[in-house]
Amino acid sequence: MSSNPIGDPGHGHSPAAWTAVIIMLAAIALATVAFFLEVPWLVWTGVVLIVVGLIVGWAMARAGYGVNGPKYTPKEH
Repeated sequence: MSSNPIGDPGHGHSPAAWTAVIIMLAAIALATVAFFLEVPWLVWTGVVLIVVGLIVGWAMARAGYGVNGPKYTPKEH
């Protein structure tokens, strides 16, 4: 159990969460610009990268870089 009295899981402040979010934000930005410029293949590339971001986040969490993983050390606030 965590030392937090509320039982707060940490809101995903982990390397796995940050990596997944950064990949997905870049993919959304790419897809948005491509949609505006009417480049359909680049829009679909952005969609694929969003899925890649999800998979990378999941794989990193399974590798121990998630909130409760053994390779994650939370920062003291």
